[in-house]
Amino acid sequence: MTKILITGGAGFIGSSLAEKLLTNSGYFVVLVDNLLTGELRKLPQRDNCKFIKCDVNHYNDIAAIMTSYQFDYVFHFAAVVGVKRTLENPVQVLNDLSGIKNILELSKNTGVKRVFFSSSSEVYGEPVELPQNEETTPLNSRLPYAVVKNVGEAFCRSYQQEYGLSFTIFRFFNTYGPRQSTDFVISKFISSALSHLPITIYGKGLQTRTFCYIDDNVDCMIKILEQNLMVNDVINIGNDKDYTILQLAQTIIELTGSKSELVYLPPLKEGDMTRRQPDASKMKSILNRELLPLDKGISKILKEKKYFL
Repeated sequence: MTKILITGGAGFIGSSLAEKLLTNSGYFVVLVDNLLTGELRKLPQRDNCKFIKCDVNHYNDIAAIMTSYQFDYVFHFAAVVGVKRTLENPVQVLNDLSGIKNILELSKNTGVKRVFFSSSSEVYGEPVELPQNEETTPLNSRLPYAVVKNVGEAFCRSYQQEYGLSFTIFRFFNTYGPRQSTDFVISKFISSALSHLPITIYGKGLQTRTFCYIDDNVDCMIKILEQNLMVNDVINIGNDKDYTILQLAQTIIELTGSKSELVYLPPLKEGDMTRRQPDASKMKSILNRELLPLDKGISKILKEKKYFL
């Protein structure tokens, strides 16, 4: 049986990945999370799954788990997330460097075959080229969250070079779906629209984002795992169709039949990049299909009536 560790396993992407992996009885998945932002109700309920409350930034706690189970693969998703949260807690964000080092050091020492590290589109900062390509776009953000992700990528490459520990770096762009908490833009807008409450937009809403439905994200990661792809490499995980935040709000209002009004707030002082768009050619090649359009993804959430777990 293949043993897989997912840190941040009670979070949106971690729990969604686990749910899909666990349909394969050949996998045993251990989820760890300190529940800072993760939620127990998101955890899959399956026999080949175990949850352990643990903070990966505390070496002794995560060491006891990794030495006991001798995992084959590790998905390291544990991190302080959310623009507002990361801006208000910069020291807490920087502490996540300890968790990255702990995971890599223990993976090296316990026979892990490959570590999958969740980086972020934030590492690119303000775009100097669009779409943002993994090999050619500079990593130029100085925000603590982006710095930690950039240093985490450097840790992965360094452990591979010095110790032969294989890695894959996922640079996640905006992902959405039923399990997402309501402090992220799509889930927040849907929640407001369904209650006919005002939808708040920073600035004029002309900043652009791309939105990747969770199934596309998870399907790509699992193919990378099972087909042994992107070894010691980096890949953007995200949809390449961009929308303004204003267009997003208008689309959600239309699809929900909401009476919500748009309320414009002053622009954020930092952390709200004007544009973001990945080069998704690697992801599309791996999936061998187009990515789910935004309106279809939102409609899927509404149809399933699983707005947020």
